Amino acid sequence: MSNLIKSSHVVSVEELKRLEQIRFVSHAMKTGGVDADDAGAVDEETLQLKDRILADAEETAKIILQDASEQASRIQTEAEAEATAWWEGRRTEDAAFVDEAKRRGYEEGFASGAEQAEHQTLARLEHMMQEAQRVVSQAYEAKARIIAEAERFVVELSCDIAGKIVRGALERAPEMALDLMKQALSRRKEQGTITLCVAPDQFEFVEAAKDELALAVDSQAELQIVPDPTVKSGGCVIRSAYGSIDARVDTQLETIREELLQIAAHSSDEGATPDGA
Repeated sequence: MSNLIKSSHVVSVEELKRLEQIRFVSHAMKTGGVDADDAGAVDEETLQLKDRILADAEETAKIILQDASEQASRIQTEAEAEATAWWEGRRTEDAAFVDEAKRRGYEEGFASGAEQAEHQTLARLEHMMQEAQRVVSQAYEAKARIIAEAERFVVELSCDIAGKIVRGALERAPEMALDLMKQALSRRKEQGTITLCVAPDQFEFVEAAKDELALAVDSQAELQIVPDPTVKSGGCVIRSAYGSIDARVDTQLETIREELLQIAAHSSDEGATPDGA
């Protein structure tokens, strides 16, 4: 009984409202975007929002666990008090009942009744302990859900901001796109034809830099540059007989986003069980 000090808590209406607010803000960010023409235009309040969301989620989870611990402690105290009262009352009753039972020759009946009462009390105490354990489990599950919601929102918001900053920088400085294309081309060391697919609005600019880009591939390879409507400004897709390399900006950002979400999910899983479990 003394080993059970922690407990849980069913998510309250206020906590559900908090989660709904997180989802609402996340949806607004995705649909409305971050209105920034460059990195400096990203509003400071927007950047601070992710910190406030995580702080609020941590505080809510802390309150849930604190309430759960208090609830479990109350259950434990009530169980111990009930057990103590039962045994004290039982001893008083037994003293009188034993004498009466012995006088009437009911020793066997007395023993059977005492055993039955003891089993009933122990069963009730066991039920109360199971309830306390259930409370603990629900508290940690609620904490994990809240933190996971907040961390996922922060990842989505951060990637959205990063994407707008990167795309804005590439539009202002097209030469940065050439550097990215060189890095991608340098991963192709084979000979033969290598096709560089670029955004239609950057085709002329990239074509003009073909000689410079050709230095990144094997001297025996032939570099072809073609417009591709599936590629946005700043990115590229490289194709050859040995396969393709997707170096589009959106693809790279999506890869980063997925990796960050996996890290956040792993972190949430580690915090979803009681310490030492």
